[in-house]
Formats: sequence, C-alpha cells, structure tokens
Amino acid sequence: MDKPDLSAAYALNTPDDSRALYARWAETYDSGFIAENHYILHLAVARAFADAGGAGPVLDVGAGTGICGEALAALDVGPVDATDISAEMLTRAQAKGVYRATFVADVTRPLDLSDAIYRGVVSSGTFTTGHVGPDAIDELLRVASPGALFALSINARHFAAAGFEAKLQSLSGRIRDLRLPEVAIYGPGAQGDHREDTALIALFGKA
Repeated sequence: MDKPDLSAAYALNTPDDSRALYARWAETYDSGFIAENHYILHLAVARAFADAGGAGPVLDVGAGTGICGEALAALDVGPVDATDISAEMLTRAQAKGVYRATFVADVTRPLDLSDAIYRGVVSSGTFTTGHVGPDAIDELLRVASPGALFALSINARHFAAAGFEAKLQSLSGRIRDLRLPEVAIYGPGAQGDHREDTALIALFGKA
C-alpha cells in the first residue's frame, strides 16, 4: 500500500475517500507529513486568530491530529472543541489533551449542534481542493454566535477557482471586516512541488 502523501490528499473526491485516506495516515501524520514537510500553516492560523482578539469557546474544523488546537493552547486560547471527518485522526487529537470535546462530523452536512454556541471558528488546511468547499461556511456561521471571529485558511491556488472568493463576496451582510492575509503553508526547509504554496486566512466576524 502506498504511503499517504499530499498528492493523495488533493486527489480526494468524496467524504468516503477522505475517511479512508486519513484512517491510514493518522498514525504517521505528525511525525511524517508535518515534520518532514515543515508544515506551519496551523501556527499562522492560530496566531492570526489570537492577534485579532479571538476567544473561546472555539470550534476547530478539520482538526485532524490536533495541531491547530495545540497552537491555540500555546496562545492561551480556549476552550476549543475539535471536529473532523476521520475518527482515527481525532483519536490522536484527543490524546493531546488540548480539546474540551471532540466529535466526528462531515462539515459539508448539517452538524448536530445548537445555533450560536461558538465565539470563534478556526480551520487549518481543510478548505482546499479535494476537501471542503465554500458552501460549508454557511453551517459554520449557524453555529457561531453574533460577533464570533473566524480564521479559515484557504489554499490560495484554489481561492477563486474553487468558488471561495465568490462565496465570501456573497456573504456581505452576514459577515463583517473581511481580511485575507496571505501566509506560507510550509517553512523554509520544505521540499517538493508544493513547498512554495501559500494560503489566504479568511479573517472575519459574524455580523
């Protein structure tokens, strides 16, 4: 069986594809992909959220093994709940002790959550090709309280083509103070075809 990698992640087409890939990848994700590729996007997302005044309770969307939750905890942001489509990835996240709660969910479908319960929503590496598209933002707005701060990383290469730019424009009146700082996804030691990839962090408040 081939070792999971970024190319496999970008080639995902369905939620079942995601579950299968990340079940295989969970055990080696931190020591393999994160460490070997000098992945730093989660640090930028957590810092952007904290610097903009973000506070808990926070929902970490597509939390994976919990690396963004760790970064938020290091910045004294909490409490944080985690959701991901992969139970195996969330098992790794839960073991880190940085989340108040974890739950498996597909954020492209309605979440089993009440309205307006989070003061913040963060996501690192989930809004991109093969993963979660722009329409999922509607459900995240539902579970966020008025004034809640969002920090959602969106792969810059796919920002316009995958409909994220148009989606954010369509939310005028429902969101406020949209900013789109561009950040590196990988650190200086990264290798491979994607080493210079960047992301836009969609920072905005719920109106």
